[in-house]
Amino acid sequence: MKLRVKLIGGSLAVSIVLFLGAAGVRAQGTPAATPPPPGTIITLQNWQQYKQFMPDGMQALFAGKYHWKFPPDFQMVIGPPTNYQQPKVFVDDTEKYAPQVKIVTLPSGMHILSGYVAGLPFPNPQEPMKGWKVLVNLWYRYQPWVCCGPVTRIKLIDRFGNVTRSSTNFDYIRVGHVAATGMPIYNPVLPDVDYCTHNMLTMPEQSKYTTNMTLYYLDATKFEDVFIFVPALRRVLRLSPAARCSPFIGTDLTQDDNRAGWNGGYARFDGTFVRDQIIPELINADPLVYSKMRNYYPGLLFPRPIIGKWEMRQVYVIDVRRIPQQRAGYCYGKRIMYVDKASFNGTWVDSYDSSMRLWKINWPQHIARDVPGLGMLYETLNFLYGTYDVQNAHATVAWTSDSKGHDHHGGDECKDYLGVNYADVARFCTPGGLRQVMR
Repeated sequence: MKLRVKLIGGSLAVSIVLFLGAAGVRAQGTPAATPPPPGTIITLQNWQQYKQFMPDGMQALFAGKYHWKFPPDFQMVIGPPTNYQQPKVFVDDTEKYAPQVKIVTLPSGMHILSGYVAGLPFPNPQEPMKGWKVLVNLWYRYQPWVCCGPVTRIKLIDRFGNVTRSSTNFDYIRVGHVAATGMPIYNPVLPDVDYCTHNMLTMPEQSKYTTNMTLYYLDATKFEDVFIFVPALRRVLRLSPAARCSPFIGTDLTQDDNRAGWNGGYARFDGTFVRDQIIPELINADPLVYSKMRNYYPGLLFPRPIIGKWEMRQVYVIDVRRIPQQRAGYCYGKRIMYVDKASFNGTWVDSYDSSMRLWKINWPQHIARDVPGLGMLYETLNFLYGTYDVQNAHATVAWTSDSKGHDHHGGDECKDYLGVNYADVARFCTPGGLRQVMR
């Protein structure tokens, strides 16, 4: 049976095609003609039947090609799909402003937007430059204008299974191009800033208060500014624009990997559309459940079925590379990114080195949340995120909940979350605010 579901909000329509059918018994290794229906349990014994519905990196984890691989008792349970509506203000802004958006290619090889104000720039990305349009949509996808959380728990794992623990608090603010009721489209405190990220280490003790803050500008040709507060020096340091490949707060991620495996700067990237595909995504999970380490498979810390059921969802697959003029010395030769068609969340990224050898398998899974006044949202920056470095047998796994179930909040909730006003742009998005970290 084939079921077509259409989501409509204003003139923004997203079609999701779900293939449902009886899960008959097949010979081991016989390819499935349709995606696994709800109720299917994918294991190491039957995964090859469904490999055409998996990212390349997921196939590598099943095949056991590298140090990081799924254990013999691994199970991935497929559940029914969910469909959440985008907030009306975002849909309305998309309808109002998308028709005036144009792509401008500069002599430097950069691509920028002309006429973009708010909402989704390309609600129905098509050629030419379809892959780049998908990449820009990923950057401007809907999320509450501020997303915050007191704890992101991080585990660093080496080839011997040793685990080092750390944690950060988290504050990400859309400063410009804001689509939110009662909010200005451009914040007068920082009128030239597009987006701001702020991460402060809260553990281990010897690194506590180390803070990474990044500013992205409305002028997309301008390099991001990365500021680091170093508590031992009581100073704020500004990183070089060439440091986009440096480690992000001591993890296996780079500055360019944070936030779903790609961290913006779209003017410096090309995106090529590769194919449409259907892959599993983990969207619904209880923060009290995914906060517990015992609910992950030992070793690689991939989520067990108790955390949640996976959904088969349509994605764009795009090949993302630095523009030719800026490829020399850049850490990655390419990223193969899997972008959800309904939410434009990046839900899987396979990163390759400059010799085009697989380097990192990234699985950022975005966990939906009910935000007061907005309803269930695909993106509030709640996530389960794993990065497996297959060349160096090292890994980073993170999730956005503490032992009490405190997850990431969104919008007005952040104005007073556990006594902190995370919506304070001057405090969390300026170098002067960094100087207040230890006060």
